[in-house]
Amino acid sequence: MENKKILVEREVYEQDDKEYFSYFIKGVVRGKEVRVLITPPDKGGYTVLDIVFGNAMSAELTLTPYEIKDDSGKVLKGNTYGVRSVDEDGQVYECKINPFRDSDKALLNMLLR
Repeated sequence: MENKKILVEREVYEQDDKEYFSYFIKGVVRGKEVRVLITPPDKGGYTVLDIVFGNAMSAELTLTPYEIKDDSGKVLKGNTYGVRSVDEDGQVYECKINPFRDSDKALLNMLLR
C-alpha cells in the first residue's frame, strides 16, 4: 500500500423497515470512480464490524501479506484484508474483511497498485 491510507467506509441503508450498514472502499482506477463492496468473513462479523467502527463512518484498511507453498512447490502469494480503528484510550479494534464479489476483489487489487 506504499503508506497510502485507504479507508473502509460505511453508509446506512433501509430494508424491510430496518436500518443496516453497507461497507465499501471508494477510489479511482484509470480515471474511473469505483466502489468496492466489502463483507465480513461470516454473518456474525457484522456485529464485530459495528464494534470496530464505533460511532465513526470510516476506518482504516489493513493488509497482511501471505505466502503459501502447495504440494507441488508452487508459491501462492496474496493479502488478507482487515479494518482497524483505535479509540481515544489507544485500544485497537480489528476485524477481517473480504471483497464481496470477484469483481470487487479485482477492483481492490487495482486500487492497491
